[in-house]
Parts: sequence; C-alpha cells; structure tokens
Amino acid sequence: MAIELNQIWEFPIKEFHPFPKAKLGVGAHDMLGVEAKELGMTRVLLMTTGLRGSGIIEELIGKIEYQGVDVVLFDDVESNPKDYNAMDAAARYQSEKCDGIISVGGGSSHDAAKGARMVIAHDGRNINEFEGFSKATNKENPKHIAVSTTAGTGSETSWAYVITDTSDMEKPHKWVAFDDTCLVDLAMDDPLLYYTCPEHFTAFCGFDVLAHASEPFVSRLDFEPSLGNAKYSIELITKHLRTAVYDPQNLEARAGMMHAQYIAAQAFNSGGLGLVHSLSHAVSAFFDSHHGLNNAIALPRVWEYNLPARYERFAEIASLMGVDTRNMTTVQAADAAVEAAIRLSKDLGIPENFGSLTGDSYDKNRMGTGKYADRGTRIDTSDATVRAISEHMMDDWCTPANPRECTVESLIPMVRHAFTGAY
Repeated sequence: MAIELNQIWEFPIKEFHPFPKAKLGVGAHDMLGVEAKELGMTRVLLMTTGLRGSGIIEELIGKIEYQGVDVVLFDDVESNPKDYNAMDAAARYQSEKCDGIISVGGGSSHDAAKGARMVIAHDGRNINEFEGFSKATNKENPKHIAVSTTAGTGSETSWAYVITDTSDMEKPHKWVAFDDTCLVDLAMDDPLLYYTCPEHFTAFCGFDVLAHASEPFVSRLDFEPSLGNAKYSIELITKHLRTAVYDPQNLEARAGMMHAQYIAAQAFNSGGLGLVHSLSHAVSAFFDSHHGLNNAIALPRVWEYNLPARYERFAEIASLMGVDTRNMTTVQAADAAVEAAIRLSKDLGIPENFGSLTGDSYDKNRMGTGKYADRGTRIDTSDATVRAISEHMMDDWCTPANPRECTVESLIPMVRHAFTGAY
C-alpha cells in the first residue's frame, strides 16, 4: 500500500513565495517619479486613505508630475479596505484611462490597490470572488508602486491582501487572498515618511509587525527559510518600537522599525500567520476597528493560548525580547514571553480589551460610521458577539497555520478575555 506523504508530514512540500523589487532608506521617495516613468506609467491612479493635508500626498504628486506623469487622486480608501473601495478604484482607473497605480499609506492603501488591480485584470469581476489562494486567472495586471508611510503592514512586499466583504452587513466578512500575481512592481520604504505617523498609530502598527514576526516563528508550517527573518524582526522591534512611538523623529528608531516590518512580512510571506490575525480580521469585520490595534489586543491572549503547542519557541521569543531566561525552565521562559508582550502593551498605552474601545478613542477611526453606523461607537461584548467572532476565526485563511488546533468552543474563552478581560 502506497504511503501518502501528507500522512507523514502535514506540509511535505512548502512554498517559498517571491518578493518584489524594493528601495529602502532615507530619500527613497525622491525617486518615485523617476521609477514610475521607468515602469512606463504615463497616467497613474494614486490611491490613499486620509493623508491629504499631511503634506505627503502633495509632495509625492509633485515628484511624479515633475517627470511628466499625470496623477489622478483617489483618496477614498477606508481603513480595513472594503470591497467597494477596490471596485470604485478599478472603475476610476478605467474611466480616467490610467496605466498604473501608486498606493501611498499603510496596508489599507496597498491592499485596496492590489484588489483594484485584480478587478481590472479580470474585466470587472467582483473583488469578493478572489478570496483564498491563487484565484487569479489573468497573470497580467496594472503596474503598481507601493509607498509606505507606516511601519506595520508589510503589504508592499507580500503576496497577500485583505478585503472586507460588506455585501451582507448582518454577517460581514473580512477575508484574505494570497496570490503571486498581486505582488507590487516596486516597494518604497523611506523612514522620513514615518515621521508624521501619530504616536498611537505607530504603536498599533508596531504590534502588527510583532504579530507578523512571531506568528511564522511559531507556525505549524515551521518553514525554516522564514525563521531567521522572524527572529531578527522581533529583536528590532524590541530595540526600536518604544523609541519610535515616543521620539517620533528619531531616525534610527524609524529606520529600525522600517526594516523590522519589511523582513517580518518576508517571514510570514511563506511562513504563515495564525490566530492573532484571525481574531483581528474578525473584530474589524464586525466593528471596523483598526487592524494594528486589534493585533495589539489579541497578541498576548493568542500567545497564551498557543503556549502548550510551542513552549520552546516562545521561550526563544522571550530571549529575543530582552528577557534574561538563563535561570528559567522552558515553560517559565515561555510564560515570560507573554509577560514581555503585556509589558510592551502597557508601555505603549494599548487599550486593555476590545470592550474599552470607542469610535473616537484612537484618532477618529471609521468605527461607527458609514456601513458600520448602526453598530454604534462601542464594541458589543455580548456572548453572541464572542461566538460570532470565534466562528469567523475558524473560517479565516490564517487559522490553519496556527500551532495549536482550535474549535469554536476552545476559542470562546480566549476571545471573551480579549473582549472584557484585562492583564
């Protein structure tokens, strides 16, 4: 009787996914117009969120237009990009006869742009048809330059994008797509563009980076080419995040977080994610709360949940986060990793749980507006909501790589603590 490989190894063949070309470092954004022109762009759709008025958009438009490339501004992308953001951007791209896309901002801008490119390449198909793995059938889509203004997302170098399906607001769904065809043509990371990122958003985005680094490090994929980047990213976060938050024009700290977020994304690009992201996606699907903030609240709870499956790896994380573990057992050191995450959370002013969030508690995020207006400005913490969130997590494409097996019933206590508990 022939033995199937997957009876011996859960993931007998693992894929290493490509990265796009990138320019990283001080002054990289000065090259934006030149790079757009070299890619053959003559009329670009510049996609962004709420950055108009910050000076960044105006400056970048000037650099693009100086090279003779026309710019059409689309700044209607929302936090947690919605399906209609991608559809509207695709329609605008076509009506304005654009031939390239430049996204400026964080993951919301980049992911909405990736989604719009998929729609354009597939003759206007609904973006929600692309959930999951490798759904693109047309491998050619518009050229795309992604310029990051936050140290968090990693979307500029990954094969993933995340969209919220709002077609049924009784059961909203935030989904992930993984597709090599969505890779940008050029990533641009310049720490000078991070200087204006507010203190609290810097902290939220930093926890997104910590999730991106730690989840592939403990992932059941256990993909060795990802582990080195994951470990070094955690070290960089430990060294630079607090300074980047509280001394925002400290170039060393901003550059450190730039590199941390970039290589953390390269770690999860092939090494997988887990329940931190599954929980974050579910909460923002229901309440439109900020992804990085969701990750910050979720992370210590998920680490604690996963400890029994990966004590040795979490013990390493504790050491990477600066804990002296020499006189600790493996279990004690693993526990210390959770304590280090909680300490970081408290140092950076992360709210203690989802129930404490309000629509104006973090710089007027869109929670409680638009399609989410009927949910109010506070997150519902009822048992029904906790169960709905847990069920959403089980359908998330990040969940299969989580190191510990889970069911709705096993998730509910952890989710409930994230909604109402405190450390």
